[in-house]
Amino acid sequence: MTHNPDNPPRSLLALDFGLRRIGIATGSRITDSASALATLESRDGEPDWDALDEFIREWNPDILLLGLPISTSGKATEMTAAVRDFADSLKSRYEIPVEFVDERYTSAEAEALLKEQRRLGIKTRRVQKSDIDSLAAQLIAESWMRENKSRS
Repeated sequence: MTHNPDNPPRSLLALDFGLRRIGIATGSRITDSASALATLESRDGEPDWDALDEFIREWNPDILLLGLPISTSGKATEMTAAVRDFADSLKSRYEIPVEFVDERYTSAEAEALLKEQRRLGIKTRRVQKSDIDSLAAQLIAESWMRENKSRS
């Protein structure tokens, strides 16, 4: 689903969907920035809807971005169908446009960034999977904003 070009999105929430965790980040087209927010627990791909409802109420996004897992060869993965089902649930629950963003390398990039921050002493505690998921969501938001600069 594409957002109305006459009314481009200003605020967004990006989601890095997983069967056990969902990373969440916020982004602003006004400041052209994104920030990792949190990681929600999931149970067999079913998110904590109450917690997600709270993020939607608090951040009031114009658009939801959802990382779409694609293999390095560009083909769908086992998770692609689960992500598409989750997107359908988001659309019907919130009535907010949902767009997919290629997330091929976001988790690996997030993990590498966090490990480098730890090595440099910027981050003092060990890298947690939840840190990776929320940073991956931030990278999804930043990627979408870079690709959609002309829609501002």
